[in-house]
Amino acid sequence: MKRCLAVAGAAVLLLTGCAAEPEGGAAAGGPATIDYWLWDVAQQPQYQACADAFHKANPQYTVKITQYGWDDYWTTLTTAFVSGTAPDVFISHLSRYPQFAAQGQLLPINEQVAKDKVDLSIYQDGLADLWVTKDGQRYGLPKDFDTVAVIYNTEKVKEAGLKPEEMAELTWNPRDGGTYEKAIARLTVDKNGKRGDEPGFDKKNVATYGIGSNGSGAGFGQTEWSMYTMSNGWQYADQNPWPTRFNYSDPKFKETIKWFTSLIEKGYMPSMDIVNSGVGQIDAYGAGKYAMVTEGSWNTKSYWALKDVKSALAPTPVGPIGKRASLFNGLADNISATTDNPEAAWAWVKFLGSPACQEEIVAKEATVFPAIKTATAKAEQAFAAAGIDVKPFTMHVQEGTTHLAPIADHWADVTATMTETMDSIFSFKSDVNALDQANATVNGLFG
Repeated sequence: MKRCLAVAGAAVLLLTGCAAEPEGGAAAGGPATIDYWLWDVAQQPQYQACADAFHKANPQYTVKITQYGWDDYWTTLTTAFVSGTAPDVFISHLSRYPQFAAQGQLLPINEQVAKDKVDLSIYQDGLADLWVTKDGQRYGLPKDFDTVAVIYNTEKVKEAGLKPEEMAELTWNPRDGGTYEKAIARLTVDKNGKRGDEPGFDKKNVATYGIGSNGSGAGFGQTEWSMYTMSNGWQYADQNPWPTRFNYSDPKFKETIKWFTSLIEKGYMPSMDIVNSGVGQIDAYGAGKYAMVTEGSWNTKSYWALKDVKSALAPTPVGPIGKRASLFNGLADNISATTDNPEAAWAWVKFLGSPACQEEIVAKEATVFPAIKTATAKAEQAFAAAGIDVKPFTMHVQEGTTHLAPIADHWADVTATMTETMDSIFSFKSDVNALDQANATVNGLFG
């Protein structure tokens, strides 16, 4: 994904699961080809397998899958809506679907869900409700869910004298960074072999940064800073979903961002110039430039696929409120309002949201965590079989330390304002007080 509710474009992607044959089997209507778009090349094989199973259960329907990269996906989808060439079904994102729905570009599925008696209780708690707009219209069935954890290079951790047990119990605070910052400093090594916590460390010539970076995080910061701000007692807005006021000027947010950007000043985390140089976080980690990163569960196997790097997972650090924190995000599939095959499109969306796809196919691929509760355990087993202990991801669900990703009107405009502001702060062109004006601009969108 980059699942993160991110930055680009004006589109929304939903991932849905697959239905068992009695639920998603032969629907009314003649032969049809369903045009289906997704952005994650790593997930394309599992959804092709779902498409094959769907076709077997519904011989009159064929699914044609098209994959675009994350940025191209949104741009192409927006253009397709304008030109009337949008796909029948596409993977959508919680940050984007409200705008699509408001523009009349999506087909509500309330009637279909009621008619076919789709059991919404099978999904992880809260996920199904995220796809219902303020006017009560439902636009998707939960496809998967994700959380955030720390991925670290086991060899570099060992060389630093740190133990896995210590990595599993790190704490942080905005004053001195706690044991978390101490670990980051210890893992940072300059080109002369000096560590970040040793005299003579040269922060201008770093060989390995203690922690990597994906950028400033704009107004979402899913894998960048959300786990710190929320474990410091901060919330994005006055309510979620459908906030009326955002809290980017809150002192808790400011002090967290000030601490986080101080890691760049100290030489423990790469600058925005390095982050924007064209080398992605996964590649930089694989090249030994980063000792650890904070990442979303959807990218786990990409790290384990890196050659000559052995990795392990650790939970996000415990914050000042005495708990860890992670955003709880999920995708679903949306149906385009202009589809020529609404019955076929619904049959496919329903199948994607069912055990036949999520539990029997997606879970076994060990790429993402399916939204269906019973499929999560199967996914954990599949990850374990691949040598990956994913408890640092799933413990957030089990321990109740998840926070729902923000779902709001005007999210594209919120993102534009916060991207400019956060990029400026992370580049040290502005200090955290720039968040006052940014917050006022954001809240102006909501009257």
